[in-house]
Amino acid sequence: MNRPVVIVTGGGRGIGRAIVEMFVAQGSQVVSCGRGARPGDLATEVEWVQADVSRSADARHILERAEQRFGTVSVLVNNAGVQLEKSVLDTDDADWDEVMGINARGTFNMCRAVLPGMLRNAGSIINLGSISGLAADPNMAIYNASKAFVHGLTRSIAVDHGPQVRCNAVCPGWIMTAMAEDAFAMAHDPVKAKADALARHPAGRFGQPEDIAQTVLWLASDAARFVTGQCFVVDGGLTCASPLQPRFF
Repeated sequence: MNRPVVIVTGGGRGIGRAIVEMFVAQGSQVVSCGRGARPGDLATEVEWVQADVSRSADARHILERAEQRFGTVSVLVNNAGVQLEKSVLDTDDADWDEVMGINARGTFNMCRAVLPGMLRNAGSIINLGSISGLAADPNMAIYNASKAFVHGLTRSIAVDHGPQVRCNAVCPGWIMTAMAEDAFAMAHDPVKAKADALARHPAGRFGQPEDIAQTVLWLASDAARFVTGQCFVVDGGLTCASPLQPRFF
């Protein structure tokens, strides 16, 4: 039985690392990448490429390394992303280049790189969007916009390149990673902000990276073979509830 070949961008930590580890655990051959050096605790069987997905040449290089090491790529997970807590008025050109470069252009570059091979051999693309691309978080203008781009690109790829390629997005809510902790730290009262956010989750907890990884694995599997062009919200019920809090009624 052939082992699937999977590329996971930004797999060095957080959600990306959880995705890498779950694919490895199920027997996939995994290539991951990041702008930094290989993490020392990354599983030895994972091929690491130091690269910047915002550069189209780097995206092609990641694909070439995957094909050289393992063969035909059947799954791409676009997880690499950065977050910026600024309004439009506070955002400068360098901020735009950083956030849109990684989150939007990087996702586009990787999709464009793998599509020719997937059109010949079939494949699945899973993009990491966000609930911030569906409802704007305050003071995160460029990040919100970058994730809305990811959602639109996801639908376009599904429409333009099916049935050979399935393309879906996962839209995480508050997942407890370093990025989430940094966002809470920006609040006037981080402890109160975190408690208030938790109270708005019908699931009664914040998400863990493994919650997103499980959804990604399902979307990449044959169990989801009739699923394409969709943006799946995985947020513990946060966005389904009214902003009015039960304690006031």
